[in-house]
Amino acid sequence: MSTITAGAQRVARMALALVTAVTLAVTLMLVPNNSAQAQDNRGWLRPDATGTCEWDPNVQYWVQRCDVWSASMGRSIPVQIVPAARGGNAALYLLDGLRATERTNAWVNDTNAARTYENTNITLVMPVGGTASFYADWAGPATYDLQNPVKYQWETFLTSELPDYLQRYFGVAPNNNSVAGLSMGGTAAINLASRHPDQFRQALSFSGYLTMTLPGAQTLLRVALLDAGGFNVNAMYGSMLNPRRFENDPFLNMGGLRGTDVYVSAASGIPSPADQNIAPQHVASGAALEMISNLSTRLYAGKARFEGINLTENYPPTGLHNWNQFGYQLDITKGRVLDVMNAY
Repeated sequence: MSTITAGAQRVARMALALVTAVTLAVTLMLVPNNSAQAQDNRGWLRPDATGTCEWDPNVQYWVQRCDVWSASMGRSIPVQIVPAARGGNAALYLLDGLRATERTNAWVNDTNAARTYENTNITLVMPVGGTASFYADWAGPATYDLQNPVKYQWETFLTSELPDYLQRYFGVAPNNNSVAGLSMGGTAAINLASRHPDQFRQALSFSGYLTMTLPGAQTLLRVALLDAGGFNVNAMYGSMLNPRRFENDPFLNMGGLRGTDVYVSAASGIPSPADQNIAPQHVASGAALEMISNLSTRLYAGKARFEGINLTENYPPTGLHNWNQFGYQLDITKGRVLDVMNAY
């Protein structure tokens, strides 16, 4: 009898060891980084509109994909979020370009912002979607397809709905945020910071378009929105003479940025060494877009300085309107963001 009991005990111990090993292996597979600790602020999934966020399967570095309900748009908006490493209450919103997709925010796809800001004490907030939206509250359906209307109320989402969610589940203070964007997102970053100075302490535009109502700007915008997927520029703010169009031109609305740290950049449009392998047609379009951005940004900066805005300008001598330039700007402004937001 004692022999049977001892044998049973050995089997039980072996089974327990096996279960423990399997459990440990599964736990490690669910944690997105081998250096994770159970107490790490990044190492657990937050609640969202579907029940819980999920680890983004295509990105490492703690990226959670969360569905955040937007009453203004009548649907959940995916947001890719990296929690602050040590529970800090600052956030950096990263806004996408004109061809933003519903699959991922380009800041973790075309350059890895999560890797750039790894182990920093700032929460990265990267909304997904909003093609050609300029992250604005549109006056009507965004496309000409009225059978399947596209409702855009991005300003309301980013400034009224998302902050509540971030404060509740990620500990982000509603008044301790930086916002940066590329191209369309750069325009929106400056606009949002000016219109909501209580939310954003810092704004960074990388190759944005900051003079939206000067002669010719609306024609270029109309062409760009049509090319991006048949979007109707008149549905954004109404007719070309609607006052809202002028109220949302960064060039005309700088007053809200007094006291805000502002950074604007645009390259020359001359290909850099990093652009040597780009197809000729992409060089041509990238050069034209960056030259326009450069002119627009310089005009904006001149007026901003006259109005007493705390502004820093950066104009690399080479660079196209592409991710070589946008990623470079993300890298060189990291220290500035962390300094201003006290988020090391």
